[in-house]
Amino acid sequence: MAKTKTTFFCQNCGTQHAKWAGQCHGCKQWNTIVEEVVQKADKKEWKQANPASSKAKSRLSKPLKIADISTVTEARMNTKNGELNRVLGGGLVPGSLTLLGGEPGIGKSTLLLQISLVLPYKTLYVSGEESQQQIKMRAERINPESDQCYVLTETKTQNIFRHIETMEPDIVIIDSIQTLHSDHIESAAGSISQIRETTSELIRFAKETATPVILIGHITKDGNIAGPKILEHMVDTVLQFEGDRNHVYRILRAHKNRFGSTNELGIYEMQGSGLREVANPSEILISKNAEELSGTAIAATQEGMRPLMIEIQALVSTAVYGTPQRSATGYNVKRLNMLLTVLEKRAGFKLGAKDVFLNVTGGISVDDPAIDLAVVAAVLSSNVDIAIAKTMCFAAEVGLAGEVRPVTRVDQRILEAEKLGFESIVISTYCKVAERPYNIQIIKIAKVHDLVRHLFG
Repeated sequence: MAKTKTTFFCQNCGTQHAKWAGQCHGCKQWNTIVEEVVQKADKKEWKQANPASSKAKSRLSKPLKIADISTVTEARMNTKNGELNRVLGGGLVPGSLTLLGGEPGIGKSTLLLQISLVLPYKTLYVSGEESQQQIKMRAERINPESDQCYVLTETKTQNIFRHIETMEPDIVIIDSIQTLHSDHIESAAGSISQIRETTSELIRFAKETATPVILIGHITKDGNIAGPKILEHMVDTVLQFEGDRNHVYRILRAHKNRFGSTNELGIYEMQGSGLREVANPSEILISKNAEELSGTAIAATQEGMRPLMIEIQALVSTAVYGTPQRSATGYNVKRLNMLLTVLEKRAGFKLGAKDVFLNVTGGISVDDPAIDLAVVAAVLSSNVDIAIAKTMCFAAEVGLAGEVRPVTRVDQRILEAEKLGFESIVISTYCKVAERPYNIQIIKIAKVHDLVRHLFG
């Protein structure tokens, strides 16, 4: 019988301690250290039931020159979901481990079940939270005709690998990693040591068989993925599924991606039949008001390679109390304060005694400096109560000296505005625009007061 020993782990960051302490020396949090029993037994490989399986044959690794390593067989696997492919960088990489996190009820299980039902590959959907009948009820609303998706309800990794070796799936989906447990660890499912051990077993399986594995991860009340921080370091890709359960739109972002960019964005609409891909995000980010309203401006922003048209709303009012309020939703409030100071110093607008509220419609957060000019235009429009034409958009950064600075990929922003029917776009004088005919008027300005003169005379 292997000797058992007791160790102490921080439930917040996963730091191991020799003895119990009130405060974790890693994350400085109080009362997060708990005792866990760990069995130091000889760990077997994930291959148990069928060592002679074609996908279970491990090959001895040897050093190779980087020029001699072939990547021809590492073609990406198409998920048949354009938004997910964009965020992943073109599809699933064989042997990769992807972690998907998000709020409870946001649609993580629905997204992965929907993908598994349309994949042209043999897919094993392992659920530790729902029964097979419950998953079948949800699948009937999405795609009841799938013949490549297999559903398994199991939480012990040894039993899961036994089924994997029998059916040899092309893709494995785990819902969720916090429900799995291994016989090699005696602590409860969801503990620090269990999450670390089960993830390690899945990584060994994925790398040895070149089978992509997708994990669903729960998050804490702080919005971080539950478990040790090392979990995010172990996996290849970390995806975050965001949105408000009271709204129908969901946003998929990549916080970490070893095989692609982390700037891409995927947008979905929650419907009764599942998640619909939103190919044109501008349809949800721009209001459909027929009348022109003051305090609104359209910005041409960029998320990765995708240009987006978003609506900026501002409200400027006289401060009722002594201290004026500054509030921003979806935008950095410190940058808003900087732009208000630039307007007061460089353009002569007295905004120091006024309340300013800013909102980015659609429920998304934007950190692209190219929306600075649209923020300035929306604030000025609300301040003088004069509406900006709905056929005009903005794409430029504003500096501390009041200068209008150029932004990257301005040609893509202009083409997106032209495609959506905008008649004019305001950019910096210093932008280098390709010499080609555009069906949109390009207005170039150099200073903030030039914008004031152009909009309001």
